[in-house]
Amino acid sequence: MALGIAGLNFGYAGEAPPEVAALINWFWHFYENWVKFIFIIAGSILTLRIVGSTSKTTLRGKNLAGFIIYALLIHILGPYMVGNSELYLFSMPLPWNTTPLQLLDPGSSFFAERFPVLGMAGIMASLIVYALITFVVLVGTLLLGRRWQCSTLCLFNGFASEVFAPAFPLTGKKKQAGKSTLKLFSYLRWLFLAAALFFTIYWLLHLGGAIPGEAATLLSEVEVYKYLGGELLAAMFMWVVFTGRGYCYYCPLGTVLAYLSKAAGQKISTSESECIECGKCNRACPLSIDIKKEAQIKTPVTDLRCVGCGHCIDTCPTETLRYTTRFLDF
Repeated sequence: MALGIAGLNFGYAGEAPPEVAALINWFWHFYENWVKFIFIIAGSILTLRIVGSTSKTTLRGKNLAGFIIYALLIHILGPYMVGNSELYLFSMPLPWNTTPLQLLDPGSSFFAERFPVLGMAGIMASLIVYALITFVVLVGTLLLGRRWQCSTLCLFNGFASEVFAPAFPLTGKKKQAGKSTLKLFSYLRWLFLAAALFFTIYWLLHLGGAIPGEAATLLSEVEVYKYLGGELLAAMFMWVVFTGRGYCYYCPLGTVLAYLSKAAGQKISTSESECIECGKCNRACPLSIDIKKEAQIKTPVTDLRCVGCGHCIDTCPTETLRYTTRFLDF
């Protein structure tokens, strides 16, 4: 359903009659805001009931509470206060996408489409919100690690992987990624980061007057197709077939935050008690990290793939695992 609506909005709406285009646009915004918000609440309640019957939900509950609050701000209250029903486009900091940068260019197609609707006041308000979100995400990650964005605020892959976790995968059995799959994702991680940085650097240089904007329209369209194919379509495929956190393996923002989390001293301590080698932590980890191996020798887990979701901590029967940074102790 989401793919169909997205395809109509990003593809057909631009060529449709004005009345049809307006209807498609309204329905897309309604889906992205209200339907997503309702899904998050309903899915969170069901997830806590399902998972809570077999293990603790201490950190998972904190994750879901964060997503509900943030979705309320970004999808319901924020659009009403700012007058921008597409505020969700400003909820992911650079280098994830360059939409906010494009809005700073009066000659861009994105500006031309939004200015009649938002006006300059609405554009500036949206950019202020974006700047605040960027600041909160970066500072929060330096204090709290990757958990802050990836398991509490991310309304792209993060919320889906947490809210609908018990349902994944819809086909076959849940299994950890093998070495070859992890290697492939490693390549994709750097590929998508390079693409994101390319778009970001281009728009920064263009806005700064260092390079002309002849390629702006083309690059804007290429980025839209990258999002629809390499991110939205691929991420939804991962959610259903592979694992809820499939996109997190190569998310460009996640890659940047992973290194920031290193500076924050993010780790999962494995020495609170004794590991009984039950393997529940490994089975619970959505990023296929071998936590048990580290717990057996009481070495902290510092893998860059760790999104700090805390599933391993909640499921550990001996409570030997703990998520910490230099400023946080769970």
